Amino acid sequence: MGSEIQPGRSHSSGLVDVLDRVLDKGLVIAGDIKVSLAEVELLTVRIRLIICSIDKAQQIGLDWWRYDQHLAPGRQHGELEKERLREQVRLLERKVESLTRRTPMAKRRTTARTNGT
Repeated sequence: MGSEIQPGRSHSSGLVDVLDRVLDKGLVIAGDIKVSLAEVELLTVRIRLIICSIDKAQQIGLDWWRYDQHLAPGRQHGELEKERLREQVRLLERKVESLTRRTPMAKRRTTARTNGT
């Protein structure tokens, strides 16, 4: 009685194992669909599908979702921060420029005083 086979349990267990393996190792499906009429190619669709876990995707260098502004939730905040930093850099550049314009005048005055005495 304890050894009765329960089909629902073994099936879900097998499905979990398959999903675990696919997400761990990854699955690639690739194919081309070509539509031709009278030997003239009208349409070509190239399909490349990769199914894997996020960890596996990052491991193989697929992390495009981090940089997609529609998928990365903090992206807009980052853009605002960059713009604020750019404005601060512009302000500092203007200050440095104004200081460097004043410096030659001060040097001339100092040079004139030391040459005159």
